[in-house]
Order: sequence, then structure tokens, then C-alpha cells
Amino acid sequence: QLQLVESGGGLVQPGGSLRLSCVASGYSLDNYGLGWFRQAPGKERERVSSISVSGRSTNYADSVKGRFTISRDNAKNTVVLQMVSLKPEDTAVYYCAAAHYLYYSDALPATYEFTSWGQGTQVTVSS
Repeated sequence: QLQLVESGGGLVQPGGSLRLSCVASGYSLDNYGLGWFRQAPGKERERVSSISVSGRSTNYADSVKGRFTISRDNAKNTVVLQMVSLKPEDTAVYYCAAAHYLYYSDALPATYEFTSWGQGTQVTVSS
């Protein structure tokens, strides 16, 4: 069973940066599309960013474009979300997720295809 563990969350001032990492165990991430989601108190879960199996395709929520960058390192079985210029509205629990593919693909997973989830890491942006 694929297990995902996030790390890197914390408290940061507005304008600051954080680097979230998600390490997988149990299976190689080579055949998985990967994504980051977040959920703030009282709000629905939001898809933040995702990356294809090939790594050639990425997408971002409009609210984070130009500030967040997703990347993957298959050798380390890891997906990273680099976040800069953080805002108070970025405060949320951040989850990584994985979607299994049977073939090498540039396609980005649909949200319903993410079937493996981490436990989340808290990001708080506050002065």
C-alpha cells in the first residue's frame, strides 16, 4: 500500500517561504500523478497544484500561480511544493495525494483519480 508523509509545514510571517515535502513508501512514485491540496477551517478542500507522471505537465490554482512551484524527484520518491510570498489566506492543512497510472503520461490527474492521501501538514501564515 502506498503511504504518503508530508513535512515542512509551520508558522511563517506574510511574505515568507516554506518548502513542503511528501515522501512515499510502499511503492515507487514512477507511475503516479501527484498533487497538493489544502483545506482551511470551514472551507472545502482546494486543489493547489498537480504534476503528471512524466513531470512535464503541471497546473496551479489561480490563487497560487506565480508563488508556488511543484516538482517531483522520482529517485527520492518525493514531491515538493515550494511556496514563496505566502499570504494569510494560504493558511490551511496541506495534503499530498497520488493517482496511479498504468502508463507513462503527460496528463494531469482528475481530482477523483487521487486515491492515496497523506495525513497533512499545517501551514500558518500570520504576523
